[in-house]
Amino acid sequence: MQRTDPVYVISVAAQLAQMHPQTLRQYDRLGLVVPQRRNGSHRRYSPADVDRLRRIHQLSGEGISLEGIRRVIEMEAVAEELRTQVRQLRDELLRWRNVAQGLGSARVFSAGLSGEVSIKSSERDAMVRSRRSWQRFELTAAPAHIALDPRQDH
Repeated sequence: MQRTDPVYVISVAAQLAQMHPQTLRQYDRLGLVVPQRRNGSHRRYSPADVDRLRRIHQLSGEGISLEGIRRVIEMEAVAEELRTQVRQLRDELLRWRNVAQGLGSARVFSAGLSGEVSIKSSERDAMVRSRRSWQRFELTAAPAHIALDPRQDH
């Protein structure tokens, strides 16, 4: 069972959130908590909905209006999305750092304006390749910065 699975009827959800069922109906009309519907019109609340009802109850107890509660919940949702993005970006950064560390002993490629490619490595100091040879190489990691010459054909 997932936290978003609709399992509770309105009376059980109200009891779990320590609210009256009519309050849940009002929150549904206002869009604060929108339960899923089964068999036409029967409201079913998920554990995540019950958590949200508890949060609404807490904010209401602190004297915040329903419009204020709606805004706080929206901002909390945005903040959670941003936290998720930060975690994903941090994970991606760590992956790129690992790639970069793995490239420490690898060859370094650079391209000149006329299409020649210089390869520097621990085995060879420098070597020039033609544009045809360069096309055989496959880029396995995205560089941090790419500067394209506007005079080249793309």
